[in-house]
Amino acid sequence: MADCIKMASEALHGIILDGLGRLAAQQEIPAVPLPAFRVEIPADKSHGDFAANVAMVSAKAFRMQPRAIAEKLLGAMVLDGSVFERGEIAGPGFLNFFLKPDWFSGVVETVLDEQEQYGKTDTGAGKRVLVEFVSANPTGPMHVGNARGGAMGDSLAEILSWTGWNVQREFYVNDAGNQIEKFGKSLMLRYGQICSEAGQRLLGEDLDVDGFCQAIYGEDGNRPGFEMPEDAYRGMDIIEHAKNYYDQYGTALSSQPEEAQKQALVNYALPLNVAGLERDLKKYRIVYDNWYRESSLHSSGKVQWVVDELTNRGYTYTQEGAVWFKATQFGADKDFVLVRANGIPTYVVPDIAYHYDKLMVRGYDKAIDILGADHHGYVPRLKAALTALGADADRLDVVLMQMVMLMRNGETVKLSKRSGKAITLVTLLDEIPLDAARFFFNTREANSHFEFDLDLAVEQSSQNPVYYVQYAHARICSLLRTMQEEGLTMEQCSREYLTLLRQPQELEVIRHLAALPSELDMAAKQYDPSKITKYAVELATLFHKFYDGCSIKYAETPELKQGRLLLCEAVRQTIANTLQILKVTCPERM
Repeated sequence: MADCIKMASEALHGIILDGLGRLAAQQEIPAVPLPAFRVEIPADKSHGDFAANVAMVSAKAFRMQPRAIAEKLLGAMVLDGSVFERGEIAGPGFLNFFLKPDWFSGVVETVLDEQEQYGKTDTGAGKRVLVEFVSANPTGPMHVGNARGGAMGDSLAEILSWTGWNVQREFYVNDAGNQIEKFGKSLMLRYGQICSEAGQRLLGEDLDVDGFCQAIYGEDGNRPGFEMPEDAYRGMDIIEHAKNYYDQYGTALSSQPEEAQKQALVNYALPLNVAGLERDLKKYRIVYDNWYRESSLHSSGKVQWVVDELTNRGYTYTQEGAVWFKATQFGADKDFVLVRANGIPTYVVPDIAYHYDKLMVRGYDKAIDILGADHHGYVPRLKAALTALGADADRLDVVLMQMVMLMRNGETVKLSKRSGKAITLVTLLDEIPLDAARFFFNTREANSHFEFDLDLAVEQSSQNPVYYVQYAHARICSLLRTMQEEGLTMEQCSREYLTLLRQPQELEVIRHLAALPSELDMAAKQYDPSKITKYAVELATLFHKFYDGCSIKYAETPELKQGRLLLCEAVRQTIANTLQILKVTCPERM
């Protein structure tokens, strides 16, 4: 796909090198190694469409003043036959370049030609990448942090796909280890409470499931007679599972040993939770290619293999009965325990096995994890173990995501009516439009704390960024319908009239249209979907300025009207493409 800005930038870089070569051949400059120079887009477009710092960085090597170099170079460069109209010298020796008019019309034609494919690049060259995100603990519902990670991870995966990567999305199901033990214990305790005399009395009060759960839960999860220990899960979802199990199977399980009770309750509740995660994520427009279970790593022996292999390679030692990994030999801040003195592996061992499987068994060229910021110390330790096992840890990239605070009326929203703990993904989507959630969670870089304004998310105004972008799309659709009713269709508009687009507002819009492929490449490189939400908002802003400043319906000539309508269609298509990447709907009427 065409990247008009990249092609122009590369062409200018070549023109500059040719000019320098010509000067060196004429002995106007010394034939010495050329320092690296930049060709970039200046923030102030009055300074040109592109700028180069070649004269500034070459001054020392050439032993000449930058402006003298710039003057010689400007005379030696050949712009004929290129997309550049002219070059100018600014200040002490910066070179500014201005594009020819047909470059701008060519950008619009590119958008109109490529349509739904516009913006795509082949930068990833078909390499395989696995994006793992959310991977919420299956012992309870997803929280708001998972909502941010879901929107961010899914959009990043889509951006990578648009930039030529072969992308797979994966959810890692933590269905083994301490959290499952805690889950089973919590279910067993709640089931026992339901089977108790106090629980049986409550059952006789003819409460519905929600009322029954609330009655047991109390004000803070520890109603007298139904208290739970500190190390148990206290959410009402645990009570619901226990109650539903009781409704199906009665009290028979209560006479079994504790381990049998826990296993039966986990076998009942965990599949329901995992199915609930998949259902809720689909509602959030996220569909995974793979659901990878931690338990498979244990049953296949891959967890034990990690310990054995690191030991065989001489990278472990025993201290106070525990097996430690010599992580400091591989760049980590400290050694860490692989197997506790009781013989049970720590949580990091299956994680090592899982990532080894990604890189070495399944052979992905790149693995990307979206994790909470609390994993900061975990990442170098994981990479140290992978390196020790012979994997290229540089093929694993981790995006650390900061916390989310929900705000309403300027105050932090802390509690959920349902769980008593935190607002879940489901309750969030009950309160705000799905489009707003998908867009808002991608408006900040992952490493920035994010205040999610619940009031703004439902506001239908230009202050709401997703509404603002969607309105620009709908506004264009309305305009095109009006023009069609008046007898002018897009098919009747001649592209030759694109050369009439010369107003600053028109050119600014076109420059921004041209930037989409480069923005996508940068978003993919930096793992930053917020670049695309910002791009969409800026495009909407530039379009509204163009629409308000350059009459379309009452353009000075019929030809100019056609050129401006074609530009509107190019903007509409580009907005649609950016919203598609974010999985946000594109309304034609608002």
